Amino acid sequence: MNSNPLLCAAIAHHITTTPQQRITFAQFMDMVLYHPEHGYYSSDAVKIGFQGGDFFTSPNLCADFGELLAEQFFQMWEILGKPVPFSLVEMGAGQGLLALHILNYHQLRYPDFFTALEYIIVEKSPTLREEQQQRLQDFPVRWCNLEEIPPNAIAGCFFSNELVDAFPVHQFILETGELQEIYVTTSNLTPQPPAVESSSPPLIGEGLGERSNFAFVEVTGEPSTPQLAQYLDLVEMDLTQSAYPDGYRSEINLAALDWLSIVADRLQRGYVLTIDYGYPANRYYNPRRSQGTLQCYYQHRFHDNPYINIGRQDITAHVDFTALERWGEKSNLKNIGFIQQGLFLMALGLGDRITALYDQQQPLSQLLQRRDSLHQLIDPTGLGGFGVLIQTKGLDNTEISQPLLGLTLPD
Repeated sequence: MNSNPLLCAAIAHHITTTPQQRITFAQFMDMVLYHPEHGYYSSDAVKIGFQGGDFFTSPNLCADFGELLAEQFFQMWEILGKPVPFSLVEMGAGQGLLALHILNYHQLRYPDFFTALEYIIVEKSPTLREEQQQRLQDFPVRWCNLEEIPPNAIAGCFFSNELVDAFPVHQFILETGELQEIYVTTSNLTPQPPAVESSSPPLIGEGLGERSNFAFVEVTGEPSTPQLAQYLDLVEMDLTQSAYPDGYRSEINLAALDWLSIVADRLQRGYVLTIDYGYPANRYYNPRRSQGTLQCYYQHRFHDNPYINIGRQDITAHVDFTALERWGEKSNLKNIGFIQQGLFLMALGLGDRITALYDQQQPLSQLLQRRDSLHQLIDPTGLGGFGVLIQTKGLDNTEISQPLLGLTLPD
């Protein structure tokens, strides 16, 4: 396997220096993805796109995704009374493609809005931030951390596309009907070459090289925090029911709640738009989904073993939209709509763009490629099945009563 040995050593050192010589899976995932030197998103390992990438997102397909979002942002500006500035805060901007498509479209189509626009990017990855700065150097974009934005400072919209799925998650398992947390520790093993992978339990990690004598393994124990049980209470999921089998395993994303609390605190008036793959809680914690939703992405292949390719692969978990809705309500956010991405984009005019293809004089191969890209954005089994959650804060009754274009479906 292709793990980063320096990252593995850092994780192992962290484990061996903790009192119980174990860390939560959330801590493990945080180090794997966001270690300041060797984490997947902190190093040159992160790769997005079709060629040489580990995964791709909607903006990689075509500019239409960003342009249709731009139409929605323009309407939001109008509903709020055209404030100056209108702040667009993109959280987790990837390669900067979505920002590029949005800003290009606003500059060409809505110059008055473009003049009023303040575009802010919140990006944790130094590698991606550098790529964004190069791509967006012709636009007035500001980069900052979410915590650097003052409370009640933003009139506009906080938005993200495939951000929340990359937050570190706690993992749990049911043992004899009791909720137990999954921890990560190390195990003394016979040294083995780095290419050898063991797939039989309980070892689900890999050796760290010929001079290493441990691997990452899982152990279970009492929950590290009462917030795990409180989370399940929030989404009204009772896992003690007989329908849940022994060994049932899933995730809890406490980091998503912390993130949403900060966003709500920084927003004075406007919107929070979250696009990601996930489910409502009753589908997320369906008894039949007994192994959770954790996925790893490496060179456009996915699997469920986070203990290989450490620091070289992305790790994600689906989003529990019920948790975002209910925690948002506790944070003074009002839910105004939850819809599939495909329907959202169709309401914003993607269908018209597909129809217009047949009036264009382009080579057939280009037309077919563009049609395929547009159809991928609305494919209900893929990107089109993503969830779009929109929440508001600080709007008066007149402003809230004006339906957003993306939530207005044809009769």
